[in-house]
Amino acid sequence: MIRIFLLILLAATSAWAQPLTSVIRGSVKDADSGQPLGTATVQLDGQGTLTDEAGLFRFEGVTTGRHTLTVSFVGYQTRVISEILLESGKENVQEVLLSGTGRQLEEATVSGSRTPAFNSVQAITAEQTMRYAATYLDPARVATSFAGVAAANDQANGLVVRGNSPNSMQWRLEGVEIVNPNHLSNAGTFSDRPTSTGGGVNILSTQLMGTSYFMSGPFPAQYGNAMSAILDMTLRKGNNEKNEFTAQAGLIGLDIAAEGPLSKRNKGSYLVNYRYSFTGLLGAMGVNFGGEDIRFQDLSFHVEIPTKGNGSFTLFGLGGISSNDFTGQKDSLQWETDKDAYNIRYKNKMGAAGFTLTQPTGTRGTYRMAFAISGLNTTRDASPLYPRQLSSGDIEGKNYLYTGKISFNTSYSHRISAKSRLSAGIFVLFQHSDTAPDWPDDHFRSWTVQPYLNWSWKVAESVTTEVGLHAMISKVRADIADVHTNIEPRLAVRWQASAASRWTISYGMHSQMQNDMLYMAPYGMSTRVLNLHLAPSRGHYLTMGYQRELPKGSSLKLEAYWQHQYDIPVAGDEFRNYSAVNLIEKIPDERFVNEGTARNYGIEVTYQKLLTSDFYLLATGSLYSATYVDRTGVRRDARFNGHHTLSLTAGKEIKSGDRSIWGINAKILWIGGFRERPIDEAYSQKLNFAIESSNIYSVKLRDYFRPDLRIYWKKGHRKYSRTLALDLQNVSGTQNEGYHRYDAFLKQIVVQKQLGLIPVLSYRWEF
Repeated sequence: MIRIFLLILLAATSAWAQPLTSVIRGSVKDADSGQPLGTATVQLDGQGTLTDEAGLFRFEGVTTGRHTLTVSFVGYQTRVISEILLESGKENVQEVLLSGTGRQLEEATVSGSRTPAFNSVQAITAEQTMRYAATYLDPARVATSFAGVAAANDQANGLVVRGNSPNSMQWRLEGVEIVNPNHLSNAGTFSDRPTSTGGGVNILSTQLMGTSYFMSGPFPAQYGNAMSAILDMTLRKGNNEKNEFTAQAGLIGLDIAAEGPLSKRNKGSYLVNYRYSFTGLLGAMGVNFGGEDIRFQDLSFHVEIPTKGNGSFTLFGLGGISSNDFTGQKDSLQWETDKDAYNIRYKNKMGAAGFTLTQPTGTRGTYRMAFAISGLNTTRDASPLYPRQLSSGDIEGKNYLYTGKISFNTSYSHRISAKSRLSAGIFVLFQHSDTAPDWPDDHFRSWTVQPYLNWSWKVAESVTTEVGLHAMISKVRADIADVHTNIEPRLAVRWQASAASRWTISYGMHSQMQNDMLYMAPYGMSTRVLNLHLAPSRGHYLTMGYQRELPKGSSLKLEAYWQHQYDIPVAGDEFRNYSAVNLIEKIPDERFVNEGTARNYGIEVTYQKLLTSDFYLLATGSLYSATYVDRTGVRRDARFNGHHTLSLTAGKEIKSGDRSIWGINAKILWIGGFRERPIDEAYSQKLNFAIESSNIYSVKLRDYFRPDLRIYWKKGHRKYSRTLALDLQNVSGTQNEGYHRYDAFLKQIVVQKQLGLIPVLSYRWEF
């Protein structure tokens, strides 16, 4: 009996001691044609195999943990995909696109590899989003680790890139332009009004995200209608062989995702996710957050269906609703600020749906088409509890904003030879916006047509060029006669000085339509007139860069840039000093003219060590200047001229046995303080709402400093894995300045602080 017991105990111990394994599989295709590459060499941590005729590879029984995948094929560039995390209960599926050796200007196509220095492209993987500290599972917050990028406010993901307003950034999904894809688009704003560029939480859950691409320099010819940056989010394909599930609960929300094959015949897949805010669950149970009731929920999906000839057809969609209700204090003796005297109701609804079609044409070309329709509707109603007792023009009022976009693009790329590649396409965008449903004339409709042509050519063995031409043809509303046509040349050159170092230079002319709220800003006393006469802003963008590969998966990159913008809308009254480069969400009632300029320049340094030997590091810094010239001809500091940014992101993973991984991740931000206009306190006290003494951004806020921490514990089991994580945003509790405002109850200027210590606990279960 004792022997039988010992045998059972020994068997159980042996089973427990066996390492956990899963599957890493995927496909290898030609980046130009999308055709599969059979007999390509695929190595996983030195262990190799060959792809089959369909370009597929598979590694069974792979030990869970971190891995590196190396893919090579004769006549193509070798790709190294690092930081792959394999967890039990989940297969890891990779889609690898290889470029011909004659084409050295890499496009952002493969996730997990070191990002190319060319065109200032940075890849943001879903794995990084879940590993970096205090990201709230949002790729835009990951971007604040990059050189020259800062968040406009702790509460939102609107990005200040190289001193430019968040309004100059563009959001894309699957390559097409969409409306602001965020819950609570008023989060962190100075006036509590909605924005068109950011929000509190990204509506698209990380469960669906593939690799996002962040571009902050002169864009390739296929990108337009943006002046500072583009964040292009892509959706990953679901597992087309087995059903998998993910459940996550935390202070952000309750996340449930499912994926799997559509059928065994066509190898199609589905991926769907639903999320409901944890604060909404607590609010439904009567829990109060200082008078605030914050709720959101969203649903997103992605369906992929293979087509004949190794093509692919996808359907995607996302939608979310959110609200922030503040209930004032009925007892006026309990008031501490003027906000306590108001009931404020904020509603946010956003949705998008579309499809993509990618079809190889022969062995050298690919045709792609994408379509999306998206809409955003926000309302804000702030009403005083006792109108006669307290009235603040800074808080009360009703706001309405609707924005809808219909986006379509079609493109064709063809590899002419091993040294030459040509691509061409056209983007069409129709937009409709409205700020006052009761005023039939307060709406804005526009369309833009953006054709482009791009040619990549390897001039010599070490020199590669990319020459492109982009055009933007735009028109605002049918009753406005003007049609604006901007021709935008693009040029980039890369010199591979040695196997480990390269130099780059890029130039681009860019243009961007004005913010829809700027077009709809009314002016005039007797007649209400909108700013529909405005033309797009334009600018020149030049960057020079140097990148050197260093040992142990690390690199050093230096980049200098110069940006000159013109045709910037400025106030027609030369004494007003307004410029559109400073605006975010609150547009003054002024007549604007395209007579302003702006200039941004700076230098950036990036040191990156990928996650090798259980440690990673990303250290970035920048020194910059951001100024503008108003209609008076005087050059002034722009609103976001903080002069410097510094970010340090690092992490260490510690293995605990064969089944557990502890991760410690830290992030430190030190950003120069932004600027604001001064408030005349005496005059404000007379009128009981804020009166600015000047329209010049002469008041500089204190420097911003914030350390974040993320600790996680991953535990693997036979058929599932789970992750317990704790995020601590602003772990030091630093009281960073947000902005100054006049308080109508206190009758004085007060400093609005940004977020203090925010703990976020989460539990993730994958099976």
